[in-house]
Amino acid sequence: MSLYGDVGGFDRILAVCRRWHELCLDDPLAQHPFSHGMHPQHDERLAAYLAEALGGPALYTAGYGDESSMRRLDAGQGSDADMEEACLRLFGQALSDVGVTGDAAQRVSAYFRAAAFDFRQYADRADLVPDNLDVNHA
Repeated sequence: MSLYGDVGGFDRILAVCRRWHELCLDDPLAQHPFSHGMHPQHDERLAAYLAEALGGPALYTAGYGDESSMRRLDAGQGSDADMEEACLRLFGQALSDVGVTGDAAQRVSAYFRAAAFDFRQYADRADLVPDNLDVNHA
């Protein structure tokens, strides 16, 4: 079974994304990336991306774009280690809050942390993101 299945499928991933968003908005360190106008379907789009990255259906690339376009959405925002760490901590809490625990939670958290660190290379400029990147699978 894929990590997508271990987590509980799309509905559980969407619940994680929604809970994470709520937690970040309530946290002084983590709220910045979420406090200045989000796409109305931010949580659904992130859930589609994570579903695909965790071995589920290709929801993100079928409906929203490719890896390069996704990375460009968050690129050029700069980097703040304290904010990043707060967001990662809250992602772990969101997993727990919606019932993703044990090995599945550890694997998703490790994937999310590694992906966040990988994004740092594009923190300063969106035009640094190359075209045709492959989806960053867990």
